Amino acid sequence: MKFNKEVQIALAGIAGIVVLFFGLQFLKGHSLMSNEKTFYVTFSDVSGLSKSSPIYANGFRVGTVNDILYNYKDASTIVAVVGLAPEMNVPKGSRAEIESDLLGNVKLNLILGANPIANLSAGDTIKGGLATGVLGEAGNIIPQVQQIMPKLDSIMSAINMLLHSAALQNSLNNVETITSNLTQTTAQLNSTMQVLNSRFPEMMAKADSTLSNTQAVTKKLSNIDVAYTMAKVNATLANVEQATKALNGTEGTLGLLMHDRTLYDNLTSTMAHADSLVTDLKANPKRYVHFSVFGRKSNK
Repeated sequence: MKFNKEVQIALAGIAGIVVLFFGLQFLKGHSLMSNEKTFYVTFSDVSGLSKSSPIYANGFRVGTVNDILYNYKDASTIVAVVGLAPEMNVPKGSRAEIESDLLGNVKLNLILGANPIANLSAGDTIKGGLATGVLGEAGNIIPQVQQIMPKLDSIMSAINMLLHSAALQNSLNNVETITSNLTQTTAQLNSTMQVLNSRFPEMMAKADSTLSNTQAVTKKLSNIDVAYTMAKVNATLANVEQATKALNGTEGTLGLLMHDRTLYDNLTSTMAHADSLVTDLKANPKRYVHFSVFGRKSNK
């Protein structure tokens, strides 16, 4: 059976439309077979979620958003019709979160419940919401940043004033001077260290000699008979004690000299007479000394 060109063109067009339709569905993520599980996710704000948005569970794509139904009577409820792979089990207590990346791509993440035994059935409803994510945290930070901006302006103004301050310039000049002084001091320290390093062997030799002398002195001290020396000291102290007793007593000559008033008075009187005699001798020497150049005449 032969078809004319018009019928062939028509059949080719129909086939192209069918292929285009299923190709678009495939590109949108829809399964070409109708055995996927359908669930309903309720949102109060879908925030960019649309048909054909991918659905992920633990980072793996498990389905696609088939449709979004807006409730015009209750604006707080938006229902997303999602189709999941037939092998996908959704535990009870699971939830869905809308997440956006930095490039603006929107996806739906399934946060699976902790009970793997009790699963939801096809046609059940899942609670949905918005994921905080990086963009959400950035949105929360924006009000705080807006509050900080006036303070930042004040800080920048103060910094500009500080940078143009003459005191800062003087301080920088002082820092330069201090740095130069530190460089000179470092050079002097290096020179001193070089001298010390060159003299270090000599100093160590002297230290060893001193240590040896100290050890010798210590050895001599250790060889001293401490008991004998202490006995000598005790004997000397005993003699001093006896001499002190003799001075304090009235039996000896020194004791009598120190305690006998009569002896003291006699000695004082004798010294006074002796002094008078010496004075008179100096004044009248002829009275006590007789001499002649030619000798003394003999008495007849």
